[in-house]
Amino acid sequence: MERWAWDYVHADTLAAKLEPPPRPDRWETAPPPRPSIRPGRPPELRSLERPPKTPKAGALVDPSKRAQLVHTFFHHELQAAELMCWALLAFPDTPRAFRRGLTHIALDEVRHMRLYADHLERLGFAVGDFGVRDWFWERVPSVSEPAAFVALLGIGFEGANLDHTERFARLFRDVGDEEGARLQELVGREEEPHVRFAIHWFEHFAGGLEWERWRTHLPAPLTPIVMRGKPVVRESRRRVGMSEAFIDALESYVP
Repeated sequence: MERWAWDYVHADTLAAKLEPPPRPDRWETAPPPRPSIRPGRPPELRSLERPPKTPKAGALVDPSKRAQLVHTFFHHELQAAELMCWALLAFPDTPRAFRRGLTHIALDEVRHMRLYADHLERLGFAVGDFGVRDWFWERVPSVSEPAAFVALLGIGFEGANLDHTERFARLFRDVGDEEGARLQELVGREEEPHVRFAIHWFEHFAGGLEWERWRTHLPAPLTPIVMRGKPVVRESRRRVGMSEAFIDALESYVP
């Protein structure tokens, strides 16, 4: 399993990122070396020094602007899949159930990547037509413990996607892209078990999900301001196990 995760992080072809081999059932008897903090990158994915500006809502009537967004979503899913595998390797002393769960989530993210790649084709574009920024990779590997990992990536960034997917589903539908809207809704629904998984394991590693306890596990200089959408989708966040007090604090947070 560790070799599978290592190979996925370091794979440098698009085919390997989109179609990893089946997971083995065996585990190493000794912990493998800590993984690289830089993933392998297919040549199709051109790295940008600065992230491109997010198209404004009115611009999404243009298929190329929607494709730019879908390409960004594709790359977010790729980084999430890689980082789940990275965490499996980075925290070898955690329960095997936690590490196995990370691989389930990684494969969900891979499936989402394929769906986004298909929608790019429907819009007349392909993976590699836009530049990318490894924003999550520049931040997530700074964590030094599993509680901080699930606090940041699972509760923080994947939690924010509960808000973002609902917003973008509405924006895609407003410009007549029904398939794009349904894809956002699907991804949003399937993020809910991921966030629930992160909350479960945060409680295991750090205690109950309380606002200040969660904040103390976020690596500086990151704050909750980048871990919510506009608006915060309270119903989705309640379903994954966030309390009203936690959602209130997230919604009203000012840096």
